[in-house]
Amino acid sequence: MNNGAPNFKPSGTPMLKFFSSIALCGVLAGCASIQQPSPSSTETTPTTSAPACPSPADLPATLLGQFEPAVDDALLAKALGPADKGGLCTGRVYQAKADTNVMLFRAWNSTNPNSKLGKWWAFGKPEGKTADYRKDYVICYEWTPLDMLAQCRVKAGTKIVIGPGQSMQCSQYLTYPASARQQVYIDDAAGSLDNCSTFNGTFSWQP
Repeated sequence: MNNGAPNFKPSGTPMLKFFSSIALCGVLAGCASIQQPSPSSTETTPTTSAPACPSPADLPATLLGQFEPAVDDALLAKALGPADKGGLCTGRVYQAKADTNVMLFRAWNSTNPNSKLGKWWAFGKPEGKTADYRKDYVICYEWTPLDMLAQCRVKAGTKIVIGPGQSMQCSQYLTYPASARQQVYIDDAAGSLDNCSTFNGTFSWQP
């Protein structure tokens, strides 16, 4: 019966058997001495790093007298988001002073009235190309057509978080990188803002 091992014909000379055994042992010893490369020595672990996060944003010079630095780790945690998930990349907490008179702006979706007083705002009124505004403020097209604008005043004592926008993967076709443009996070806009005005978006085409 052939069990898969090589077939060796018996030799009629004992001395030949002796030398054959020595040769076979030498071959086996040589094979055993060959060191196979360790799988771990040839494997490389790919390293990935998230896009660089812009530096934490300071208040614009024109607003330095309107807010004061504050500490609120819980509020800051709500505003921050991981890479490709939106929110803020990094941020700082400020509180509106008693005599604060600052207007904030938010572009929203007319088909969803509840989006008027959302959590994300800007210090400046939207200007320029809509596509650039979406990229600067990391706003996916699925969220809103940006056809309405709310302008509201910050109430005294309101805490806000400001910082650069975190990257956001809107779809398999579109990912916005982290943006250095300053965004404003307000946890309860309905209770923190007043004197609101609403504006309609209109077509304006430029060559």
